[in-house]
Amino acid sequence: MPVKVYIDGQAGTTGLKIVSRLEFRQDIVLLKIAEEDRHNKAKRAEIMAEAEFTFLCLPDDAAREAVQLANGKTRFIDASTAHRTNPEWVYGFPELSDEFRQKLTNSSKTAVPGCYASGFISLVRPLVKNGLIPEDFPIFAYATSGYSGAGKKAITIYESEQKPEEFFSPRQYALSQHHKHLPEMQLFSGLSQKPMFNPIICDYYSGMVVSIPIQTRMLDRKISLKQVNQTYQEHYQNAKLVSVNPILSAEEQNTFFLASNTLSGQNKLEIFTFGNDEQILLCARLDNLGKGASGAAVQCLNIMMGIEETTGLI
Repeated sequence: MPVKVYIDGQAGTTGLKIVSRLEFRQDIVLLKIAEEDRHNKAKRAEIMAEAEFTFLCLPDDAAREAVQLANGKTRFIDASTAHRTNPEWVYGFPELSDEFRQKLTNSSKTAVPGCYASGFISLVRPLVKNGLIPEDFPIFAYATSGYSGAGKKAITIYESEQKPEEFFSPRQYALSQHHKHLPEMQLFSGLSQKPMFNPIICDYYSGMVVSIPIQTRMLDRKISLKQVNQTYQEHYQNAKLVSVNPILSAEEQNTFFLASNTLSGQNKLEIFTFGNDEQILLCARLDNLGKGASGAAVQCLNIMMGIEETTGLI
């Protein structure tokens, strides 16, 4: 029998992308709510009680409220920030370890990682876990992202014919160093100190690159670019949606351009290691709406259903 799935917040950007990944699957029935009932708590609770799985594509407070409304009658996959660092929820990043994957299988409450956090953690966690960088190492990261993750209001401005001049330029934000992804970035990468993070929104629709520069002279042990790349290769050797690129030669790096929108519309994450033994540049490229949101959410659903994790994703 097909599995019944409800998307609470089906009209938002992430909700719509999840719909597009599920609506043609024969093993799933999407339970839809009428437009006039989208804010009707009783109707939402009724549909969640019928659904075997419920995606939460809502603002944080609304996501927390939805959990209370459902009263334990459905298995949740939350794409908001609300529950990502809550120990009662399983963090939905199966590539981090076999333990994370196993917990997902039996999870009734799964928190989907944030887009920036996915790129950051994919780079930092393997290095901390394998002792290449210490837990208290001062990490700085910057990232370029398309505007699709900025919400409906911002998307409307970016796509308007009367777009303000500054919207044509890359714009730095979250300058107070209190970006909402920072808590999960620190927790799940294994860092003991909060990293610095500099996100940059740009004038293209979707896709992102998270970058972390490392001056190896600041480390308490000597590491090489080859060693870092090999660590990633080993960590992600069985991953189906995360790939690690080989090291380019110095000449190849000098002529290479790393675009941020190459994986737009896809559900994969790519890891790159640039630079040399003295100055290493780590980069993770993904679609903020794919492996950074709806694609990751569907991957979690597949694992929780006990089926091939890439179903409907590749």
